[in-house]
Amino acid sequence: MIKITFDGFLTHPCDCMEIRMNVDDTVKAIKDMEIRGAGRIARAGAAAIGDMARSQKWKNIDEMRSDIKTAKDKLLASRPTAVSLLNGIQFTLKGFDKCTDVKEAKELLIRNSDDFIRASNEAVEKIGVIGSRRIKDGATILTHCNSSAALECIKVAHRSGKKIKVYATESRPWRQGILTVNELAKEGIDVTMIIDSAVRSVMKRIDIVIVGSDTITSNGAVINKIGTSQLALAAYESRVPFVVCGETYKISPQTLFGDMVTIEERDISEIVRKGEVPDSVKVFNPVFDSTPARYIDGIVTERGIVSPGSVYEIMVQQFGEIEFK
Repeated sequence: MIKITFDGFLTHPCDCMEIRMNVDDTVKAIKDMEIRGAGRIARAGAAAIGDMARSQKWKNIDEMRSDIKTAKDKLLASRPTAVSLLNGIQFTLKGFDKCTDVKEAKELLIRNSDDFIRASNEAVEKIGVIGSRRIKDGATILTHCNSSAALECIKVAHRSGKKIKVYATESRPWRQGILTVNELAKEGIDVTMIIDSAVRSVMKRIDIVIVGSDTITSNGAVINKIGTSQLALAAYESRVPFVVCGETYKISPQTLFGDMVTIEERDISEIVRKGEVPDSVKVFNPVFDSTPARYIDGIVTERGIVSPGSVYEIMVQQFGEIEFK
């Protein structure tokens, strides 16, 4: 597990291995930021349901339905902003309501869970290859937080022989930038970590910005780690391409009919120690922000690079014709 001290320093490096555990432990790990990143969270949710089906014994299908619903609700409440978690669980539960006996239902959930995890990992690999083609030899790249998909693009570009440099934000308050710079340094990539507020200062050195995504809305806006929108604004001002990486299961069909993405706020203890400021001082600690589609030059998916305006078409391909209910 990844553990963080109060001041945000990592005590253990990320080994980037998939984490499998029961539902309650998965929920705790997501809430405690031990499992982070939209893709990893989605895979962890799918794995928890699949492993529950493997290990649990139910007397009948009704008892199983009740337990699975409880597990689903717990998992979804652990990270309300991440549509990837919702879609990963929905994929795992596809067809479950039509099952008539426990054996059939268990086999279905296990198969769906394994299929989603495999497809998710393959999607990151495909995004890495496609996105790397947007990185020119000699390019200097800026990235934010710790996105598996965005980093895969950078790694593939480096492995293909391109001479690149990377600037990575520290990504307060959890400092996921530590994970990013360690991961890139292991690959032998020239990487520099910067404080978040230095983004505009370094933008003049940057050729392309590559970030990940937690949720992609129907109009092409992207919900991602807090601070992403300021990168997009600085890039737009400097005429630097701003590219988002995201698996298609991060697209939110709910936003098509007006549902808003919930921006999670976390405890103020991540920002200030008790007693550092008067109780009358309020602290705003949102996890994510929204980057408007007009600042995004392209979204790299496992199906190819699309414009923000093409998200609806991808949504229909992914989920079929969507009807208001």
